[in-house]
Amino acid sequence: MAEILVLVDHVDGAVRKPTLELLTLARRLGEPSAVFLGPGADRASEVLGRYGAQKIHVVDAPEVDGYLVTPAVDALTQIAERTGPAAILLPSGPDGKEIAARVALRLGSGLITDAVDVTAGPDGPVTEQSAFAATYQVTAHVTQGVPVITVKPNATAPEVAPAEPVTEKPDVTFGPASQAVRILSRTPRERGDRPELTEADLVVSGGRGVNGAENFALIERVADALGAAVGASRAAVDAGWYPHSHQVGQTGTQVSPQLYLAAGISGAIQHRAGMQTSKTIVAVNKDADAPIFELADHGVVGDLFAVLPQLVDEIERRRS
Repeated sequence: MAEILVLVDHVDGAVRKPTLELLTLARRLGEPSAVFLGPGADRASEVLGRYGAQKIHVVDAPEVDGYLVTPAVDALTQIAERTGPAAILLPSGPDGKEIAARVALRLGSGLITDAVDVTAGPDGPVTEQSAFAATYQVTAHVTQGVPVITVKPNATAPEVAPAEPVTEKPDVTFGPASQAVRILSRTPRERGDRPELTEADLVVSGGRGVNGAENFALIERVADALGAAVGASRAAVDAGWYPHSHQVGQTGTQVSPQLYLAAGISGAIQHRAGMQTSKTIVAVNKDADAPIFELADHGVVGDLFAVLPQLVDEIERRRS
């Protein structure tokens, strides 16, 4: 079977969920091979194998951990040139998309970003994307070179497929540009008990209808009852009611969870572009003509301050 390279997203060897999704998608296309850059490969090998990685290419060089982006591009490009993969899959984050673009340029290959699904086709991988602020669903495939594809989180559910991966440590030559930007320090981001917004299966977002920073406690209460991440519309963020890091939309974070609950959000096109690929959308808004209802799978016309407490009570009742 053809080799499919998957760039591993990890923190000191702790593999993040999008990588497990990519390995699952890679099995549709061929034989998954993980590309692990930086320290911690020993810690990651077990979980990578559990989700189907047949091979792990490990590049643990000082350049990879100490400099921005370009060393990763050098490593992934050279591994691709040696292995001749049928496709390269990367997570659709800021780093993933920048690495993907540079690798595609060096390989003379086509690039597809922000895919929400990848399947095997007669001429190679076939992707689905949301285009023009999620107004259209586009089916596409690369027609030149090795397909380089970045995939949004939650594109598929990770599926276990145990394998015993072979570890290889290829020699990589880093060019002068790889040391152009050095990382001087790292500060761990403070995290709470809620899931990461980009990786969460469930997201509860509040908008202008929340009517104040103090009222986001209700949004958080619903999110905690569901085990969900908290999001916010641009209007709520611009008003200072919730941090920008939680903004969902075209100019914020783009999410694609299994369930997206929008409370007090009218559904402006900017917001819809960031969540329209969610598998199931539930909207709560007292305005029956709010645009959000046009794409909601389930809608409740009502005051969120009356509806959401009842939702929490029902969740707790069913769990008791």
